[in-house]
Amino acid sequence: MLTKIASLFENPWGEDNTQKKKPANNANKDQAAQDLELLYKKYKGSFDKFNPNFNSFKGIILGFLAFIVLWLLTGFYTVGPDEQGLVLRFGKYNRTVSPGLHYHLPAPVEKKIKVKVTKINLIEVGYRSIGNNVQSRTEESLMLTGDENIVDINFEVQWRVKDAYNYLFNVRDAFSGNTVRSAAESSMRAVIGKTNIAVALAEGRSQIEEESKMLLQNVLDSYEAGVDIVRLQLLKVDPPLQVIDAFRDVQTAKLDKEKSINQAESYKNDIIPKARGDAQKNIEEALAYKNAKIADATGKSKRFLQVYKEYSRAKDITRKRLYIDTMTEVLDKANVTIIDGSVSKTGVMPYLPINELNKVRK
Repeated sequence: MLTKIASLFENPWGEDNTQKKKPANNANKDQAAQDLELLYKKYKGSFDKFNPNFNSFKGIILGFLAFIVLWLLTGFYTVGPDEQGLVLRFGKYNRTVSPGLHYHLPAPVEKKIKVKVTKINLIEVGYRSIGNNVQSRTEESLMLTGDENIVDINFEVQWRVKDAYNYLFNVRDAFSGNTVRSAAESSMRAVIGKTNIAVALAEGRSQIEEESKMLLQNVLDSYEAGVDIVRLQLLKVDPPLQVIDAFRDVQTAKLDKEKSINQAESYKNDIIPKARGDAQKNIEEALAYKNAKIADATGKSKRFLQVYKEYSRAKDITRKRLYIDTMTEVLDKANVTIIDGSVSKTGVMPYLPINELNKVRK
């Protein structure tokens, strides 16, 4: 098309039909040539005056057409494999494009925006990393726990864009990440606000991370922010620097208290079973003693009844036998010495050690 336009300006009078049509004879050809020569001479002056302006106009047209072509060529663009493309027409969303080569009407009619949807973005809450230095942001890091203590928390959030349209049009100042940071801080405060400080400082970290991540994702989804939370990680959970020494003293006292309680529990668990065992042993010994005494008394009573029965039959014999048995039992345990007074006049010591004699006899 441009070639035809250019040829038009090269020959503003149109195509030369005289070269395409063959004259009927040489006379007609010569006559036509003479007529054109006369016509050229007649209007030569006027044509010379008009021709410079016409050449200038032709240059403007060619330049404008070249500009239009270059302007149209600026509409070609590519979307990377890790990106989503959005096309705006006069500032209003028109369409979403996938990775590859695409075309849009050049600016200012249409405009493209490319968003990386696989890139993992990182935001820091409670601190900022500047080179090798870390600056604390206490307005973000100090949080109130469920038991009305204060903790100093630093954490980071890794996130990515999962829906470019929602991310660009539903999130204010999307590329700065401030919306995600504010939502992350609010979610962490909500979770810490129902957690005791002892849990937050010790075994509750993983639970806090999981609950905060879920809450943050739910908040962003409710806003249709088009953001996917990949990871939330606690980096520091400490008491505030101003009271950390006092807090450590309190924690030490609590540990000592727990230690004393554990020792007391251990002593209780040791002494109570022993006491119960001793009590059971005493009970069993008492029962055995009771049974033995009862059996002994029962046996003695039966023996007494038998003796009494025999005594009733022969009182003198039984009485004498009981006397002999009793004396035998008594004297067997006593230290017996017999002195005969009738022999004392002879000068002989009347001494008879019965017990020693019994021992020798035995």
